[in-house]
Formats: sequence, structure tokens, C-alpha cells
Amino acid sequence: VQLPASGGGLVQAGGSLRLSCAASGRTFSIWDMGWFRQAPAQEREFVAASRYSSGSSHYADSVKGQFSISTDNAKNTLYLQMNSLKPEDTAVYYCAAKVSYSDYVQRDSYDYWGQGTLVTVSS
Repeated sequence: VQLPASGGGLVQAGGSLRLSCAASGRTFSIWDMGWFRQAPAQEREFVAASRYSSGSSHYADSVKGQFSISTDNAKNTLYLQMNSLKPEDTAVYYCAAKVSYSDYVQRDSYDYWGQGTLVTVSS
């Protein structure tokens, strides 16, 4: 499974961005897809996940009410709508997919990772 992410960039605080991740390859094997982020000198952390079959979603407490995850199953594409961005949201955002029913928060649960897209929020 390939997971190229796009949509990152430089935005002022309070602005919005929408990230996209168009999955290709053995997409029929995907159980969940998610977004993680990694800020400089920090560990990669869970942001949001979506159950590929049902569309049910889960969020890290830090982004609830601010970010929204969605999928377009017809296009095998995962989105992350990010609103009211803050400088602390600056990070490389990674798209990930897993093929089993495992903890969607844990990095190690995911089998496939994209290359990441950089989001920079200026103050």
C-alpha cells in the first residue's frame, strides 16, 4: 500500500489547511487509516484515525473540535481538515494504514506509512 500525503504548507495562526492521502495498491486490506504528526525533536504522535469500512473516527484530545478526519472510499483517499491552526500544530504529518483490528492510537499498530507532508504555522 502506498500512501502519498499532500496539502501541507505554510499558514498563519488561525488559518486552515486540508491534507490528503490517496492510498493505492492493496487498499482492500486496509482496516483503519490515520494521521500522525512529528514535531522537531518530538516523538511521532497520534492525531486522528478513521475506520475505513464504517467511517467512524477518533481523535487525540489535543485536536478534538479543531481537526476533522474523513474518507472518500471511492477515491481511496483520506483527508484531514485542520482549522484554527496554532504554532504548536507545526509538524510533519504522516498518513498511515493498518490491516488489522488493533489499537488505532499506537504507532506500532500501523503497517504502512506515507512520506509525510510538512505543516508550518507561523505566529
